[in-house]
Amino acid sequence: MSLRRLKAWAGHDDLLWPVVLPLLLVVFVPTIGVLSFMIRAIENEQLAVRQRLVDIYRSQLVGLQGDVDAYWQGLSSGLDPSPSAAPAEVFAEKIRAGLAEAVVIFDSDGRLAYPSPSSTSEGEVDQEPASTDWRRALNGAQRLERAGRFGEAADAYASLAAQAEDRHRAAQALQAQARCLVRAQRVDEAISVLTEELGRLEFRDAADAQGRLIQPSARLRALQLIEDRSSPLFQQVEAELSLRLRDYGEPQLSSSQRRFLIKELLALAPNLVFDTLDAEELAASYLNTEPVDPPTSSLQPGSLQSGLLQSGLLQSSGLPGYWLLKSADGRVVALFEQLEIVEQLENHLHGLGRIQGATIELLPPKVEADGPFRVSLPAGASLPDWQLVLRPEDETLFATAADQRIRSHMLTGFLLFLMLSVLGLVVGRAVSRQVKLTRLKNDLLSTVSHELKTPLASMRLLVDTLLETGTDDSRRVREYLELIAQENTRLSRLVENFLTFSKMEQGRQSFDQVPLSVEALVQDASASVADRFETLGCRFEVEISPDLPEIVGDHDALVTVLINLLDNAEKYSEEEKDVQLRAFAEGDAVCLAVTDRGIGLSPRAQSKIFDRFYQVDQSLARAGSGCGLGLSIVRSIVEAHDGKIDVESRLGEGSTFTVRLPISSSQADKGV
Repeated sequence: MSLRRLKAWAGHDDLLWPVVLPLLLVVFVPTIGVLSFMIRAIENEQLAVRQRLVDIYRSQLVGLQGDVDAYWQGLSSGLDPSPSAAPAEVFAEKIRAGLAEAVVIFDSDGRLAYPSPSSTSEGEVDQEPASTDWRRALNGAQRLERAGRFGEAADAYASLAAQAEDRHRAAQALQAQARCLVRAQRVDEAISVLTEELGRLEFRDAADAQGRLIQPSARLRALQLIEDRSSPLFQQVEAELSLRLRDYGEPQLSSSQRRFLIKELLALAPNLVFDTLDAEELAASYLNTEPVDPPTSSLQPGSLQSGLLQSGLLQSSGLPGYWLLKSADGRVVALFEQLEIVEQLENHLHGLGRIQGATIELLPPKVEADGPFRVSLPAGASLPDWQLVLRPEDETLFATAADQRIRSHMLTGFLLFLMLSVLGLVVGRAVSRQVKLTRLKNDLLSTVSHELKTPLASMRLLVDTLLETGTDDSRRVREYLELIAQENTRLSRLVENFLTFSKMEQGRQSFDQVPLSVEALVQDASASVADRFETLGCRFEVEISPDLPEIVGDHDALVTVLINLLDNAEKYSEEEKDVQLRAFAEGDAVCLAVTDRGIGLSPRAQSKIFDRFYQVDQSLARAGSGCGLGLSIVRSIVEAHDGKIDVESRLGEGSTFTVRLPISSSQADKGV
């Protein structure tokens, strides 16, 4: 847009503001005051009702606090183990009953009982002192193994196992024998020792020097040595080991050995499922995170964990997302996942049915409640820093008492807002239309005055020159008359474009709809520009495909379309003026394509080229005349004929404008 047009636009806006601004103030200022008053009245009604509901719900939450404490105290009592049960059995019982994610068991003296680091500690293994001869034979077998004489070492360990009077030493010797047999490449014999010799009942509780049970480890080693995992032997040993790992009775496997064996067995048989593995892992993680200090005296309530744990009180475990609860007698510490705590307690409270039409939520520490309306209280003595939150299922209930007045206020406000919106829309459309109309008039007047003035000035200059120089030179007179004729033709085209644009803007342009010969259209348009193109040194080619079908439309309007496109092609060609007009059929349409080798168009220019008053290059446009209406008129005429126009162009390589017009229905029925 030119600087003159920008100034004109800004000037018109300045003229409109003194009229529009007072109108807006008169309409909106009183309305804002009324709306503000209604909003304040609605807020007051809502606050009053909200406060009444808060008081009611708060009293109900007080009753729920007692329910929460009773629930956790009952759960704490339910964790108490039976006096005669072994620690490992208590662990399995609580986990399989789904009471907690994991548990840690203490004995009556407050010492850690399960998960324990080993089933027995070194020095506590019940075995007879080894004789001097047996120790001498053991040293000899170990020297053979260190020397790499594995076959001889295996035989020596077998002899030791047969001579040992203690089951622990015998099992350890058999374990060493199997190890040497494997290293001696006698795998089948090693498997036999691990499954048959060490599988005897007498070795069920045999342990190594670290207190680990030998028999389960021997079965795992046998499974690792058996290559055919579908063999009956593999299946049998797998079943025996799986059963032993699920058995929490005596003799007791240490937690660490059980976890290790389960993981190794799952690597060999991934289809197995162990329902206590996750609990074992979680308990071990907790013990590694929070060291357990045994009390200095007999177990008293709260003496566990250096006096930090209290029975029936939910406390942090040190593990992210997990909490602790100690049983009533202090022998069991249960670990609960935070999400499970929330879900279980919320389900419990909802199951009581004390509060209807409301949702109860339990929030852990440092978690803030959200929502427009809620009531919260501490969850109770059993859950320090937790919150009980109650919110209505239908949060509009808090406005029940004020519904009638609020609806009245809202209806009044809505009607007022609707009236303002309609008034603002009417005023805005009127002002916008006036601005657009004024801008259009300015653009049109400016363009008309400039474009008409140029050819008139040129003709006047040529006439004055002829009058001053005389008419003796007939060649010069003819040359000047030809120039005057060109300027007259240019002026006629401008006037015709202005008149066509004016009719289109006012909706008065009408087109005849008659069958037309495409060849006649092309020939008439070509004849109109041929002489002028020849004078300007423009190479002009016309190519018409044979047997083109007829189209329906206005002959003169479509000739105008082609002339405008041809004029543009010539005008925007610089030194090499080469224009081509082609007519051909494509599908159910006839295409008229005008191609030039001119300056081309950028992608941005291609998107705006059909807008009215748009010119690609202002300086070039002024040199070659034009007002930016030609292509806008072309598009309007083409669309009025149910056609389409598009452009393909690249900068510096030229452009091709293609008009697609539908063939007549009679021609389409004939299949032309």
